[in-house]
Amino acid sequence: MRKPSIGIIFFTVFIDLVGFGLILPLMPVFTKNFGAPGWFVGLIMSSYSAMQFLFAPFWGHLSDRIGRRPVLLASTAVASLSYVVFAFGCRLADARFACGVHFASNAGLWLILASRTLAGFCGANIGVAQAYIADITPPEKRSKRMGLIGMAFGLGFIFGPALGAGAVRLWGYVGPGAISAVLCAFNFLFAYARLPESWTPNADHVSDRPHWEQWQRAFARRGVSMLIFVYFLATFCFTCFETTLGLVVADNFHLDAAKDTGTIAWLFVYSGLIGALVQGGATGRLVDRMGEPNVIAMSLVLTAIGLAPIPFVIHWTPLLIFLLPLSIGSSLSRPPIFGLLSRLTPATEQGSTIGVAQGVGSLARIAGPIFAGTLYHQTAWLPYITCTILAVGTAVLAWARLHHPPKTPL
Repeated sequence: MRKPSIGIIFFTVFIDLVGFGLILPLMPVFTKNFGAPGWFVGLIMSSYSAMQFLFAPFWGHLSDRIGRRPVLLASTAVASLSYVVFAFGCRLADARFACGVHFASNAGLWLILASRTLAGFCGANIGVAQAYIADITPPEKRSKRMGLIGMAFGLGFIFGPALGAGAVRLWGYVGPGAISAVLCAFNFLFAYARLPESWTPNADHVSDRPHWEQWQRAFARRGVSMLIFVYFLATFCFTCFETTLGLVVADNFHLDAAKDTGTIAWLFVYSGLIGALVQGGATGRLVDRMGEPNVIAMSLVLTAIGLAPIPFVIHWTPLLIFLLPLSIGSSLSRPPIFGLLSRLTPATEQGSTIGVAQGVGSLARIAGPIFAGTLYHQTAWLPYITCTILAVGTAVLAWARLHHPPKTPL
């Protein structure tokens, strides 16, 4: 039997996120070229996170019962199917819009929505991959290994949008979905051939609990519930930045939001590269020196330092300087949170508990953009200052409450 491999799980997550990032360049197209109103585009964008919020704990618990490998394979296979539907929907939506069909009768747009809903439903890869890492890693090294998952996540979002933009230029609107489907299919075949099982469950020790009870059990553990709460707030703060950075830059630097999307995209690439480098190298060393609670608190302080000045910056060099601590802080928080979370969770519940945490993170990715967009249109600096205060408060909470969590099986 082949030994479980960190490299293979890294590649599996990376390819999956490249496929997801490939479709991001098409989001503005839905309104401009397919005739979808803004609320419908928002529905398309939020459907993925909404389904993850609902079903990530289910897939995590299923992986506790039947093993990580079948869940990862099944989710990757269905993801490939969802991108086939997405590509077909884009082609149909474009043709229908060209014929003057109203958006409500445009079957292509509804297929796009269905494809993103399906992708969110089967989007178990990240949480189950983190449970896989916890299975094969000693407790003291889990935060470092979780950083590799974060690195794969960040690199996928860097390469994905670039490939997606190129695919649109070469093959039209069907290109990103088609390439994503091919990548996920390749990912499935690669994982099927190379990815061994990391967890052999014993049915006597993994009960078939109702969906709601998985949430109840996770939040019943004081240390676990505090980590999930901190993860929600950290994710919430960063999604506010993701939602409004393009608006801030366009306003402060007098850019055309439509024509200068490439400039804004490069800012995200810059932030993503910094985050990927930090998660791939610095996280493990910092955890060894400082411990998870201190790294989590420090990450939130760095996030606050980067957030506060951004809406007031009118020159490129200071903007790049302030994006540095923000990118470092946002990337530093996730690995120690999930590393510590796995240490506080019994082996029989790793997938379920991490799935709950990922579901809560998805909820933050739904609420954060709505919150930030609403405040931004009132006063541009308001979401940034609000999230700065929230990040500092969360840092204090993490520092005070995570140093002496209750001991549970590792």
